[in-house]
Amino acid sequence: MLRVYFLQQWFNLSDPGAEDALYESPVLRRFAGVDLGRAAAPDETTILRFRRLLEQHELCGRILDTVNHYLASKGLRIATGTIVDATIIAAPSSTKNSKKERDPEMHQTRKGNQWFFRRQGAYRRR
Repeated sequence: MLRVYFLQQWFNLSDPGAEDALYESPVLRRFAGVDLGRAAAPDETTILRFRRLLEQHELCGRILDTVNHYLASKGLRIATGTIVDATIIAAPSSTKNSKKERDPEMHQTRKGNQWFFRRQGAYRRR
């Protein structure tokens, strides 16, 4: 649970966001020691209760500072970040909307030598 708390702080995750992240990211599960083959990830209520327990005993800042100082002594620095889903999926290549004009909501990205078009979170391969 302490590692889940660290993930919340480092990636600015809410309690429900932390629960979702544990189900969605094998890397975060591995760091937190969650094995979905053995048990479910901690739910948002469990995460909330643990965080409140740390807050009640005024341990949040002290524990986080201690870990960050230890990591710094090893040449590592943890900064807050954002988790972004950058999955590219196969989809039709049309970039035209129903009026046969270029869709202003379409964006493009390149992976290797292939171009992909994205609208509302999905990528379309060209």
